[in-house]
Amino acid sequence: MTTSPAIRPCRREDRAALDEICVRTAHNGGDSRPHYTDPAIFPATFAAPYVHLEPDLAFVLDDGRGEAVGYIVGTADTPRFAQAFRTEWLPLVAGRHPEPPQPPRTADEVVAGLLHHPERMVLPELAAYPAHLHIDLLPEWQGRGHGRRLMRTFLSALADRAVPAVHLAMATANVRARAFYDRMGFHELDVADPGAATFLGRSTGELDRL
Repeated sequence: MTTSPAIRPCRREDRAALDEICVRTAHNGGDSRPHYTDPAIFPATFAAPYVHLEPDLAFVLDDGRGEAVGYIVGTADTPRFAQAFRTEWLPLVAGRHPEPPQPPRTADEVVAGLLHHPERMVLPELAAYPAHLHIDLLPEWQGRGHGRRLMRTFLSALADRAVPAVHLAMATANVRARAFYDRMGFHELDVADPGAATFLGRSTGELDRL
């Protein structure tokens, strides 16, 4: 029976759908497949480890027929997560995605470098924002209020854990995502040498404004 779209906890059987969503939105908000030899590097770095290591903070948008068409994942404690990423997650995927040479020679190797260096997540400028998140929806499900619902669900879960604030890193070129985060109450954070990324943060309070 078909029901209305709803936010629910991520399930084991959602893994393939989350991988697809990540791949289809990873290139500045668009499909990464035309730009990368093995776009599976994206979910291995930015989606699957969160479901594996912090499943209680993984939520999906269900299309009403059981299919995940969007997700929000993250961690309540970035330093702890970065350590678990190295010791528990990286050994599971390093065989398919080996550590690249430095400097990287291809776009795929740039992302593989991020996979193999989870300590990059821990920046002193972000200490007051201990949680972080990733949110993605398939294009046809964007602009309909579902991202707001996912964000509210995630922030509420952090607030229930007494986590005061959250941050995220986004591709500066993804102007549509920046407009969404601005509407969600995020503000820019100063980070030394951010490269092609912009760092944003907000408190986990005042959810009635979302």
